Amino acid sequence: MIKQFEDITVIDNKELFDAVSAYEENLINDATANGALAKIDADNEYTREIGRVGIMCADYESTYMTFQCLKFKSPLALGIENELKKRSLKQREAAEMLCVKESTLSQIIRGKRSVSMQMAKRLYKTFDIDPKLILEYA
Repeated sequence: MIKQFEDITVIDNKELFDAVSAYEENLINDATANGALAKIDADNEYTREIGRVGIMCADYESTYMTFQCLKFKSPLALGIENELKKRSLKQREAAEMLCVKESTLSQIIRGKRSVSMQMAKRLYKTFDIDPKLILEYA
């Protein structure tokens, strides 16, 4: 194994980060191919070097990079949307069937509005949405 970036203790620019990240990736690939990562608690030149550069990369990421959180729709919203698709209904038509405004249904699907007990009953009776799903994610 040929070590690189031995004189570096801090990554402070994107170009260096990209180079060190690529080096780390190569180290991991080499270590995997050589069996140096075969044991969970392996302690060898590969694991120590991967740890050293990994810490520098992690520090750079936490200091200079911002990440957006992944957004997931709630299972209740997905259940409602699936029922609308299955029945070939538009949101407006579904809202009429539920006796609410289209904007109210839209807010429920987007998770911006909670589901009242009355709405929970309507969702169950009108679209056969699983009551457990309603209770857990309303």
